[in-house]
Amino acid sequence: MPQEKADVQALLQKFQDDYARIETEVHRFIVGHERVVDEAIICLMTGGHALLEGVPGLGKTMLVRTLSEVLDLSFGRIQFTPDLMPADITGTTMVVTDADGSKSFKFQPGPIFGNLILADEINRATPKTQSAILEAMQERSVSVARTTHPLPAPFFVMATQNPLEMEGTYPLPEAQLDRFQFKINVTGPQVDELVEILDRTTGAKVPAPAKTVTGERVMEMQKLVRRVPVAAPVKEYIARLVLASHPQDDSAPAVTRKYVRYGASPRAAQSMILAAKVMALRDGRPNVAFADIREVAYPALRHRLILSFEGQADGTDPDEIIRQIIEAVPEATTV
Repeated sequence: MPQEKADVQALLQKFQDDYARIETEVHRFIVGHERVVDEAIICLMTGGHALLEGVPGLGKTMLVRTLSEVLDLSFGRIQFTPDLMPADITGTTMVVTDADGSKSFKFQPGPIFGNLILADEINRATPKTQSAILEAMQERSVSVARTTHPLPAPFFVMATQNPLEMEGTYPLPEAQLDRFQFKINVTGPQVDELVEILDRTTGAKVPAPAKTVTGERVMEMQKLVRRVPVAAPVKEYIARLVLASHPQDDSAPAVTRKYVRYGASPRAAQSMILAAKVMALRDGRPNVAFADIREVAYPALRHRLILSFEGQADGTDPDEIIRQIIEAVPEATTV
C-alpha cells in the first residue's frame, strides 16, 4: 500500500512538473494571457480541440504555433478564406505517372495531416469548407474517394475566429461548435503588457521556443488524465449544471428560460469532467473538486449555449448566463 501511494505521488509530481515546464516556456513568448494559455494547455491535455475568439492581432496564431514548438509536434496551418475548398484541407487523389510510364492513383495528403493544426480565421470560410474538418475533429480521420485515412496521433485542432460582427465572416454551425472542447476568449493587453510585447518583438534578437515535451509524453499525460477518479456527487453536479442550461428543464433558472433557446449537449459534461481532471493533476491533487467544475464551466459552455432571439437582441453575454446558472445550482442535493 505505501508503495502504491508513492507511485501515485510520483505520477502526480511528474505531470505537475511537465505541465509547469510547458506553461513556463509558452510564457517566454506569450505576454500576459495567463488564463488563455492555461485553458489552451488544459484543452490539449484532454485530447480536445479549442476555439480561440478575438479581434485580429492579439496573438492567437502565435500562441498556437508556440505550443506546437514547445510540445515538439508537427504543425500545420490552414488559412481559411471564402474561396477555400474542402479538398484544400483534406487532400485529394491524383493520377501519377511511375518511372515505367504506368499511371496510378495516389492520395496527396492535405495540411490537416499533422499533430497540431491551426485553422486560422475559420469563420471566414463558407460552411461547406468549415464542415470539411468535422470528421477529422471527431473521428481523427478523413475520407477521400471512399477511402478512410487515419490522422497522426496526437491530433489537435486549434481554430481562431474573429467576432461575428466583423465583415466577411460566416457563423460556425452548431454541430461544429459542439466539437470544440473549449471556446477561449482572447482579449487585448494592458499597458504594461503591451510595452513588454514591444520590447520582445522589436529587438534585434528573436529567440526560438525550446522543445520541452514530446508527442508521446503528451499522450501519456492524456491517459493519466482519464485515470483521475471523480466522486459521484461531483458527477451529479456537472449533470445538473448542464441540465440547468436547458430552458425547458424544471431546474433551469430564470436567466436560462429568458435568454437561452437550446442548452448544452452531453459533450459539454464530458468536456467539463476531463478539464477538471487536468486541473486536479496540474495542482497535484488525485481527485476533482467542485471548484474545478465551476472554473472550467465557462470555456466548456459558452459556445454551446444557443441564445434566443431576445438574448441576441439584448446582447446577452453567455458568461453571465453561466455565472447565474452556477449560482442557482447547489453543489450537492439534499437526501
